[in-house]
Amino acid sequence: MRKTLCCLFVFFLAGCALMAPERGEIASLVPASPWALPPLVDDLDRVSLKLAIDRSMEYYNRLPETREFRFGDRVCTAGELKGSLRDFLEIVETSGSDKQMSERIRKTFDLYRSTGRDGGKVLFTGYYEPILAGSLERTEEYRYPIYRTPGDHIVIDLGGFKGKYKGERVIARVEEGQVVPYYTRGDIDIKGCLEGRGLELLWLSDPVDIFFLQIQGSGVVSLPGGGLVQVSYEQSNGHPYSSVGRLLVEQGKMSMGEVSLTGIKRYLREHPDEMLDILSHNESYVFFRIVENGPVGSLNVMVTPGRSIATDAELFPKGALAFIRVKKPVIDENGAIVSWEPFSRFVLNQDTGGAIKGPGRVDLFCGRGMNAEIMAGHLKEEGELYFLMKKR
Repeated sequence: MRKTLCCLFVFFLAGCALMAPERGEIASLVPASPWALPPLVDDLDRVSLKLAIDRSMEYYNRLPETREFRFGDRVCTAGELKGSLRDFLEIVETSGSDKQMSERIRKTFDLYRSTGRDGGKVLFTGYYEPILAGSLERTEEYRYPIYRTPGDHIVIDLGGFKGKYKGERVIARVEEGQVVPYYTRGDIDIKGCLEGRGLELLWLSDPVDIFFLQIQGSGVVSLPGGGLVQVSYEQSNGHPYSSVGRLLVEQGKMSMGEVSLTGIKRYLREHPDEMLDILSHNESYVFFRIVENGPVGSLNVMVTPGRSIATDAELFPKGALAFIRVKKPVIDENGAIVSWEPFSRFVLNQDTGGAIKGPGRVDLFCGRGMNAEIMAGHLKEEGELYFLMKKR
């Protein structure tokens, strides 16, 4: 998805669209003893795990067998990763008990722990797929647009100019013969620089909904006639993500304890005169496309509720199998969080996001619906992240 994606609460990223940030060498994964861990227990059904694995296999099948991925100091190929997933799936499908499955995995796989931050801890947040009312045409009610990628949007691969910039890119446009940063959120939403260009994909009734749709990176729009349209991230304007939650805390308008998805939405809707200026603090902007099946992650495969994670794409192997340990909310039938409980599960690394940077960040895809929104809006817990690869 972007996601965009998705740290609503914690981080402020600095920079500009035409200056790629320097990234030092980060030891993102280190070998871990599988026998030093508690049982490798999974709290979800095995059907969803198989589905998520199949989607990573779909990604690897599109790549050359020799494409390389790094697990700490170990390099593996796409072919090896496919074989590793096949062997893991065989263990899952033929193990009679969770204990037996855990023991077989420990014997068969190497585990690599994320170095995280502050002693290996990883901050987990969540993202979800919103369902929003909207229209294919502008009406009095639906008058705020979701845009497709503009024709003057340019992605420049800096590696084509100097080898030391390999893998880095900037997003820009050309103005009077000069390459300049692409329009910011303020340029688009306040100055209206994209209006009248036929770029409107859909129309919604609330700019706050559009802002958080961009943060999530994917969503479903319910049309007046009863149809549904799935939209997914296509491109961004290249500007860094900045947290409006942090801004509201710094300005004394909210306390850190009040900052959540629900709390931020409430403040913005209760202060419409401040809304656009606050939202424009986050200069990052997302353009969408309509898809038949979704939501789609950064690997161009569908993400699976509870099974797909977003991490820093520069640090962790794309599509790979991982294991997480963290806490989740227990939600009652009225949508209230009654407690938090620890859980562990196997997940697949199938997405990334503009705010998901460094070895100490993971965004968990929570799915669609009320409970998914509640979990994604409140999940901000420290936990552990491990990647698995079959032993040689």
